[in-house]
Amino acid sequence: MELAINNSSKTVSVSEEIFGREFNQDLVHQVVVAYRNAGRAGTKAQKTRSEVAGTTKKSKKQKGGGARHGALTAPIFTGGGVTFAAKPRSFEQKVNRKMYRAAVSAILSELNRQGRLTVVESLDADAPKTSAMVARLKELGCGRRPLLVTEDASENLYLSARNLPYVEVRDVQGLDPVSLVGADSVVITADAVKKIEEWLA
Repeated sequence: MELAINNSSKTVSVSEEIFGREFNQDLVHQVVVAYRNAGRAGTKAQKTRSEVAGTTKKSKKQKGGGARHGALTAPIFTGGGVTFAAKPRSFEQKVNRKMYRAAVSAILSELNRQGRLTVVESLDADAPKTSAMVARLKELGCGRRPLLVTEDASENLYLSARNLPYVEVRDVQGLDPVSLVGADSVVITADAVKKIEEWLA
């Protein structure tokens, strides 16, 4: 299949398997959730009644004092332990390489079908100027949250987009399913398209 290059008569020949794949919502959801979970620290920790500092001596006599209580470290008391205390754990979910690549291909294919994928010759900036980047994005008709993908993100491009809220710049190596799903539109260079094909092939 062919992808048209914006403001050019040229086209980029791409694989139907990568940019024309059927969208699999369940697979994409699983991969996105797994990717986000991998970024969770999982360091939350609370103390159980056995770990709270304090005596475990019975606080008052068994009978004649109203409710019957044991140690003041019980969860019912202020300063006591937590009933089902959270402990450090990993949120990692296993996603093999084939699933991950299939999900990224499915997202790219859906973006292409919806007309939210724009291929350009280049995104290089001559100087780090935010105003020039704003003008370029307006010319391309990007949404509020555009994702700019290049083969190797240059420093000028990164600095030009840095002060623009919701504008993300990624190189092919830093591309991930969460950034693709969260973008209103994806602007990608022709060289990056070829590199993505090599990666997902």
